[in-house]
Parts: sequence; structure tokens; C-alpha cells
Amino acid sequence: MGRTVPSFRIALYQEEKKWKAFRDALDRDERGMFDRLFASSRLHISACMMAARPVRIHCIMMAMLLYQYGQVLPLMEG
Repeated sequence: MGRTVPSFRIALYQEEKKWKAFRDALDRDERGMFDRLFASSRLHISACMMAARPVRIHCIMMAMLLYQYGQVLPLMEG
């Protein structure tokens, strides 16, 4: 049997672990922002699962950007 591909939820968790040293180097307030960014990518996890991108962080960052854009757009229009 071949290796199975981990679910994107597991892949997201693994990717977040890879960034632990970066996160730990941030100030306390920035760590909270970093955590919220990764949490925001979970809101679009279904889109990431369907994208099947070979570099996981690309989809994760796109999900983060989409969330942030959704937050900023009403401010720009308003």
C-alpha cells in the first residue's frame, strides 16, 4: 500500500508547528496576531482541501489573505 496523504487539517497543524520558532521569536502581542492568522486560515479549510497545492503554505497564506481582505474591504467601501 502507498502512503496516504494527510488531511488538510492535519497538514495545517503540521505547517503551524514548522513556524513555532518564528512564533516564539515574536513579542507577546504579535504571537496573538500570529495565532489569529493561522486560526483565520481554518475558516477556509475546505477551499484549501480542494486546491491540492503541492506547497501547503501557499494555500494557508491565501486563506489568511482572503480573511484579512474580507475584514478590510468594508472599511475601504465605507
